[in-house]
Amino acid sequence: MGMTLTEKILARACGREQVRAGEIIRAAVDLVFASDVTMPLAAIELERMQVERLFDPERVAIICDHFTPNATVEGAQRVKQLRDFARRYGVHHFYEPGCGGNFGVEHTLLPEEGLVRPGMVIVGGDSHTTSYGALGAFASGFGSTDIAAAMALGELWLRVPATMRFVFSGALPRWVGGKDLILHTIGRIGVAGALYRAMEFDGPAIAALSVEQRLTMCNMAVEAGAKNGLMPVDEETCRYLAAHGVGEAPSLSSDPDANFYSVTEIDVSDLEPQVACPFSPDNVQPVSALRDTRLDAVFIGSCTNGRIEDLRVAASILGGRRIYPGVRLLVIPATQRVYQQALREGLLMAFVQAGAAVGAPTCGPCFGGHTGLLAAGERALSTSNRNFVGRMGHPQSQVYLASAAVAAASAVLGRIAHPEEVMG
Repeated sequence: MGMTLTEKILARACGREQVRAGEIIRAAVDLVFASDVTMPLAAIELERMQVERLFDPERVAIICDHFTPNATVEGAQRVKQLRDFARRYGVHHFYEPGCGGNFGVEHTLLPEEGLVRPGMVIVGGDSHTTSYGALGAFASGFGSTDIAAAMALGELWLRVPATMRFVFSGALPRWVGGKDLILHTIGRIGVAGALYRAMEFDGPAIAALSVEQRLTMCNMAVEAGAKNGLMPVDEETCRYLAAHGVGEAPSLSSDPDANFYSVTEIDVSDLEPQVACPFSPDNVQPVSALRDTRLDAVFIGSCTNGRIEDLRVAASILGGRRIYPGVRLLVIPATQRVYQQALREGLLMAFVQAGAAVGAPTCGPCFGGHTGLLAAGERALSTSNRNFVGRMGHPQSQVYLASAAVAAASAVLGRIAHPEEVMG
């Protein structure tokens, strides 16, 4: 019997010809990273264990993106701690805003930097590490103690997850993309529907998606409880990798006779843009059911939808228009490289002329850290990935989740809106 894509990657990582779902293995790690939220605790743990050197400083990355640009003295101290840690242990891949190189939200930054390749085992100190499955990697989020162990030993133990396969068929309607497919999927199976399982996305509709949209889908696999999300490596994957400095990439996919936990077929032909309502990513409705929902704020950005393609779509809707009176629009490119490209293409000017505030790359508002937070009673539509109680500010605020297209149209009309209502 063949293996799933997840099983193939983990078999290589533990030096075996074959592994099966449910087995406990010790897997070699190809990349370990964490942010200014989780790496400080990992650094303290390394000191407690008296670790003198990392297993491979070239395969460790530190991304300062949550509390940066530093919004508080505490945040500044955190980043200084990590700056000192990187110097001490020789960590080359250290990213901080304003230091001359690329920087920004980790799950957009690392693929841009060419640090993600098919077949890798990636251990991240953030739940949305699942993003990198879009490039054919086994990538999962772990706690700070596990991050410390992985940095010291270059390996981790884990249980091989069973794979839930989702096959998407049909032609994607206009304005429907990766964000809508994953919201629709989470709405069908629930936030615990894939608990400690791999979510594998495949089919003609997936093949039609850009890698940026695939990253969005795998990013939110964890919102269904998944251990990892992933997709086969195809020509589109290889083109993306080549554009980001990664040479030859092996074609990777599950075997036809692999043992899947389940197989779900989804026809996207009649799907309309999807919106997750408060207070859960699985509380999903079609946009047409929410057109009377008034908004106070709109946020376009985050590791889910702050990439250049998202900004292009948003600018195509906002260009030549003004945001609705009384609505605040915040746009944050996910990385400095995205910011520069948006600047070259005139996208940032379109946002500014529409009345939006454009910010430096940061996770800030997505997790309620800083920049554009919500007050009691306010309602926002966000392109981010979570809308739990208090996620973006006051516990009595409300957050709806949608694509950049829906977000831009909603900013123009002051309510949750289908892009066709603006664009025709």
